Amino acid sequence: MRGIVRRGLRLELVAGLGIALAMPALAAAAGVATTTTLTAPQTTQITQSDAQTCSLTSFSVSVTSTAGVPAGTVNIEDGTVSLASADLNSTGQASFQFALKDGAHSLSAVYAGNASLNFNGSPSAPASVTISNQCDSEFVVTVSNLSPTTSNTLTLTPGQAGTGTISVTPLQEFVSTLTTPAFVTISCSGLPDQASCIYTPESVEILPDQNAAVTSSMVLQTYAQSTTSVSPASRPGNGSSPIAWAFLLPGALGLGGLAWGARRRRWLSRLSLVALVSLVTLLGTTGCNPRYNYEHHGPVSNPPTPAGTYTVTVTAQSNNGVTAITQNTTFVLTVN
Repeated sequence: MRGIVRRGLRLELVAGLGIALAMPALAAAAGVATTTTLTAPQTTQITQSDAQTCSLTSFSVSVTSTAGVPAGTVNIEDGTVSLASADLNSTGQASFQFALKDGAHSLSAVYAGNASLNFNGSPSAPASVTISNQCDSEFVVTVSNLSPTTSNTLTLTPGQAGTGTISVTPLQEFVSTLTTPAFVTISCSGLPDQASCIYTPESVEILPDQNAAVTSSMVLQTYAQSTTSVSPASRPGNGSSPIAWAFLLPGALGLGGLAWGARRRRWLSRLSLVALVSLVTLLGTTGCNPRYNYEHHGPVSNPPTPAGTYTVTVTAQSNNGVTAITQNTTFVLTVN
């Protein structure tokens, strides 16, 4: 009887120990619950260079938890169609912009979770959007986040740089026709003298299954007037040159000898006159030489970017091998 009791106690002890060891593993497998929220989509009308009006739908997604900030990928779905995916930023958020086709749309965000950080996935509640009279452009180009700005105008002083974000949003219908990536090159025109635009990247890529906007960072650089000055004495080539003296000294002595002998021989008088004219011509040519002018007068200082108000055109262009696809947008630049 005692043997049976002891055996039962051992089994209970082993079972209890197994449950205790399994609890942490079960808790780790369960992961940390997350909540995914999709903000109310906002639809805006954008008029493109071809006078078409396109509808852009923008919203953001936030993923939260009670155990830190989730990281990983969030996917945007339109009903059963996957529109795009993006990585969450350091605050657990991601922003999206779409040019949806006409009709009713039920948008939702699905967080995929992160096994390495022990975060579970979660879906958002759906949000309804209805689009009508959508344009038939291939993509839409917009400018946002201009800085520094005054009344939506990029305002700079000569020598200052401004920044902005260029977004190229493909239309849902255009993406559905892609079988290979489409590359869109960004450029600008209408800048004042002494100003330039730099885009990073200069060419953005639209993938066949990626409906979301792709972005490029813009830096618009103006220039201040150059204040660099170099004194003539410190410029290269302004000291005494032995080579120059090797030509000038014998030439001067030769002219002196010709002048002395010219009293006795008429042909020497003519020769000295020719030599004198040649020397004067040589010296005059040297004085007009660009190198001589640079070394003795210095470079012309660069002017500043002229003050004024300018309409800058941002152009996004793609080529499918047959025709070029071009869309433009504008923003105002003021240089004080």
